[in-house]
Amino acid sequence: MFHATQRRPLPTGSSFSFLSRSFVEHSILGTDNLPRILLMYFSNTMSSISSYFPTLLCNSPQFNRTVINQDLQYKILDQSFRQEPRALNSTDFDAMIKSGAAFATEFQPDDPVLDRIDSDVLGRSPGEIVPGGWCLGDPANGTCSVWGDANVLRPGKGAARLEKRIVEMLSNRRFRSQQCISD
Repeated sequence: MFHATQRRPLPTGSSFSFLSRSFVEHSILGTDNLPRILLMYFSNTMSSISSYFPTLLCNSPQFNRTVINQDLQYKILDQSFRQEPRALNSTDFDAMIKSGAAFATEFQPDDPVLDRIDSDVLGRSPGEIVPGGWCLGDPANGTCSVWGDANVLRPGKGAARLEKRIVEMLSNRRFRSQQCISD
């Protein structure tokens, strides 16, 4: 049986996040045992994904100053007392794209806006995979019929929108005070 000897705060945050390669490596190979302890603890809790990574980030001295504590998810809350996200649809598409958000929620299954996201944002044809920098083929014959280097990254318009949003977040004078730093 494991007995906790330290009390650490359990931050929560969006389960929609970007994780750096070095942080993911720390999560898997961490030498301080915190990643494994938290994994065991959170495996028995509800909504563990929204707590595990924020808790690990905020309690790891080498990473807690790298947090951008902003929600990168586009959602529209319904006007009921529960304030839950309402289903997005085609009328929300332009505002969603303009927001620069990396994620969006929630959608109805098979809503036409999902097809529009596939084609207009991801450049995905029906029945095909999303073409990445490794896809060197001719679009007429299947963009990914010829593969190149899988490590190539070719940022598109969405990357520019996301970059703009992140720069705006980082330029906010309150940015540092909103991080989960425990000095």
